[in-house]
Amino acid sequence: MEQKNQQASMEQSQTEKTSAPAPRRSIWSGSITIGLVNVPVKLYSMIYNKGVTFHFLHKPDGQPVKYVKMCTKENKIIPWNEVVRGYEVSKNEYITFEKKELDAIKPESDKRFRISKFVDYFSVDPVYFDRTYALLPDKSKEAYGLMLRALERTNKAGAGRITLRTKEYPALLHTYKGALVLTTLRYAYDVVDPRDFELIGQLEDPQKAELDLAVKIISDLSGDFDITEFKDSYMERVQELVNQKVKGETITVEKQPEVEAKGLMVALRETLKQLEQQK
Repeated sequence: MEQKNQQASMEQSQTEKTSAPAPRRSIWSGSITIGLVNVPVKLYSMIYNKGVTFHFLHKPDGQPVKYVKMCTKENKIIPWNEVVRGYEVSKNEYITFEKKELDAIKPESDKRFRISKFVDYFSVDPVYFDRTYALLPDKSKEAYGLMLRALERTNKAGAGRITLRTKEYPALLHTYKGALVLTTLRYAYDVVDPRDFELIGQLEDPQKAELDLAVKIISDLSGDFDITEFKDSYMERVQELVNQKVKGETITVEKQPEVEAKGLMVALRETLKQLEQQK
């Protein structure tokens, strides 16, 4: 009975916790460098993409499907030690590389995040943000603490480059909740300018009455952002479905009701009316 209570308490605390668990292993170690100053650090994953995970099974026997490495020419499964990295130079023509060849050309950023300049963190367009990692001190808490406090006082972020696995990223070193964190960025050539879509250039200005109603709706729905208000409802519904299937319950598939199509002005007015009723 006591064991069940402890388990229930643990499950409740995990449910109430709004952040993901801290990982134990670092994915990169090196130094933050400014001129001749070096701050040894370790990089840890800080972002998790939690969601529903399904496994592919063989329908007749319900067993997992295994993915294997298959040679397309010999049509046979090959061992890992026969796999090399290849770069396609033309259709079905490759040049191969040994791991030591690629390791030899890795840039300085493979082991050193060299800050080239300090910038205003909020001056960077969020569309370029890629992934954020936690930085922890490695051997030198004093240097780490100094860097942290200096960035907090100046409200600046350090811009530089870091190599993770097989790609070099632009990145920002900044502070978050009393720690140093590093956010990798996308390159300018990785992001599409929406103005390049022809339809964007064909947009017409809205009618004044429609625009006034839209602005009023935005004003009525405005408030402070709280990330904990958002939960993955699809994942929750899948878990409910899993529980039903485990219990052997009959699953009834209900068709989602179709949304009635309404004119823009009618939809705006009815939306505003609903908001006023909710006050």
